[in-house]
Amino acid sequence: MSFTLILVIALALVFEFLNGMRDSSNIVATMISSRAFSPRRALTITAIAEFCGPFLFGITVAKTIGGDIVDSSVVTMNVLIACLCGAIIWNLITWFFGIPSSSSHALIGGLLGAVMVSTGYKTIKLIGLGKVLTALFVSPLIGFVVGFIFLRLIYFLARNASPHINEFFKRGQFFTAVGLALSHGSNDAQKTMGMITLSLIIGGTLKDFTVPFWVILLSASTMALGTALGGWRLIRTLGGKFYKIRPVHSFATQITSAFVIFGASFVGLPVSTTQVVSSAIIGIGSSERFGKVRWSVAEDILTAWLITIPASAIFSAGIYWLVVNFT
Repeated sequence: MSFTLILVIALALVFEFLNGMRDSSNIVATMISSRAFSPRRALTITAIAEFCGPFLFGITVAKTIGGDIVDSSVVTMNVLIACLCGAIIWNLITWFFGIPSSSSHALIGGLLGAVMVSTGYKTIKLIGLGKVLTALFVSPLIGFVVGFIFLRLIYFLARNASPHINEFFKRGQFFTAVGLALSHGSNDAQKTMGMITLSLIIGGTLKDFTVPFWVILLSASTMALGTALGGWRLIRTLGGKFYKIRPVHSFATQITSAFVIFGASFVGLPVSTTQVVSSAIIGIGSSERFGKVRWSVAEDILTAWLITIPASAIFSAGIYWLVVNFT
């Protein structure tokens, strides 16, 4: 392997580590806020399940990232370096300020910015990009609607239950959290797998898009490590700033989010766990009472979602220019 190829793989793993650290908050925030699990236990359960996810549910998302968005024949190592650096910088900025933005959006934006500066827009596969962007922007709406309906269904089924049903919702979160973590591992780890595999093809190590086992192992392990460390700033945002999370809210959020993310993974579409979980939380709170949700927090998150792709694209474009002109 060349130094440049090793650098791209290292940057991809840094991105995956940050992705795991940031997105762990999406999975454990409601569990912690509802007092179903201690923070350390919640993160440990999530890390183990996320590690298993990429091994259980295929590589369809990795193929989408690696080949359906841009013409891989014109992508260079410098493009991948700029893409990953742009996504990493934006993730660090939003992490520092505790804003639950999307790592998926940051990666797509970084790739688009670097490619457009290097070869122009003609190398972008508009059909594939349209499919990916549709999935990224529609999945939160689905999360909101499914969460809204699902909480109503839970309340209907539990209308004659005693207060002890809260114990069911607390204990049941072990299984729903594992399901959500598996879905997150199955979708988000594949994004890094796609970038690393693409770099191996460009570097001449692979002839076609086949994800090696060691790439799956590295990506899954790095995500699990980031998850185990946790993103405490974002846990506070998702776990308490929308409204007071009770066990039923957490239970419904996890089932709703896992349903949406698993569905996207099976058809090979990358989605944002941050978006899906946040919109599910909002949908579930709205189902109980629209005034329950602190909509100012939702507006801040929506703004971050909208600017993530252009912001990371600008960062990656600038980094590509620096790499080409000063190295």
